[in-house]
Amino acid sequence: MLEPMTDSSSGFDYLIVGAGFAGSVLAERLASDGKRVLIVDRRPHIAGNAYDRYDDAGILIHPYGPHIFHTNSREVFDYLSRFTEWRPYEHRVLASVDGQLLPIPINLDTVNRLYGLNLTSFQVEDFFASVAEKVDQVRTSEDVVVSKVGRDLYNKFFRGYTRKQWGLDPSELDASVTARVPTRTNRDDRYFADTYQAMPLHGYTRMFENMLAHPNIKVMLNTDYREIADFIPYRHMIYTGPVDAFFDYCYGKLPYRSLEFVHETHAREQFQPTGTVNYPNDYGYTRISEFKYITGQQHPQTSVVYEYPRAEGDPYYPVPRPENQELYKKYAVLADARPDVTFVGRLATYRYYNMDQVVAQALTTYRKLTGAATQPEATPAG
Repeated sequence: MLEPMTDSSSGFDYLIVGAGFAGSVLAERLASDGKRVLIVDRRPHIAGNAYDRYDDAGILIHPYGPHIFHTNSREVFDYLSRFTEWRPYEHRVLASVDGQLLPIPINLDTVNRLYGLNLTSFQVEDFFASVAEKVDQVRTSEDVVVSKVGRDLYNKFFRGYTRKQWGLDPSELDASVTARVPTRTNRDDRYFADTYQAMPLHGYTRMFENMLAHPNIKVMLNTDYREIADFIPYRHMIYTGPVDAFFDYCYGKLPYRSLEFVHETHAREQFQPTGTVNYPNDYGYTRISEFKYITGQQHPQTSVVYEYPRAEGDPYYPVPRPENQELYKKYAVLADARPDVTFVGRLATYRYYNMDQVVAQALTTYRKLTGAATQPEATPAG
């Protein structure tokens, strides 16, 4: 395995594997402390799955699917504001159900339009209570939904989508999968309810470029860390890749769901009525997202992406089943036994984190590594 450097006069203080949110935040924080940082990524770009670029039509797209920033953390928002200005954006999603495009998460308008009713907020609470199924102990994703909104709404909005997304029935998945999606009794049709909802004004890649533009940071792309680690001296490794790969899959591969993204550009200004439309019951894809809603870009054409869940491919979503957590725990024991390596981020800790949660985890990890008590005052990007 990899040996840290012994010569204090040369090399790097930190070798960081992965230039996504976890690796880049740690690189910036440590470099600002005067540490010498080498950050490597096997991809040809920084920013991980949040990477964005202009397509051939000149439209800013997210090659790895739409990334919508939202957080309740003032610390996270202020930290990222050092590297970007923001464009306020509240994401809205419609679901194609029974020939209608209806708001998701399920709200008052969803119920009224689906069933031809005219309920008030107070009455819809009674409606949910009347159709909900009693579940003694909520264990699965199916339990979460049917215990809140009943079997019919579960079948129309959740079951098909979940089966496509995960390749498993919701009854086979941990409750955390559908617990993330709220049910509302008012007309709030925002997909997220977080305090801070905004998109980087000039895109994620520009934000990452600003984050890594420090003289103490060296970036190497198209690079497998294993090919250079024996030749470049460093003191400590920060690893943000798949934890099972780090240990050569000695206990077997951790299961992930992947995605295939099919991008299209259309010679019209608008393709669909909102940023994302879900297709829980029809077609092989789960959703279509239109980037101009998300980025705010003005352009006579528009670009969209179709998302097809896949069993194989780049690891995106850890499969939340008890046996997979047990397998991860074996790797966590190996990771804990490596004081020379810090494991951080989605893949290294086998957890599904939103972007802001990864940033928060990275800031916490930085404080643990350095003993820093608090973050310095933020200076928003101008």
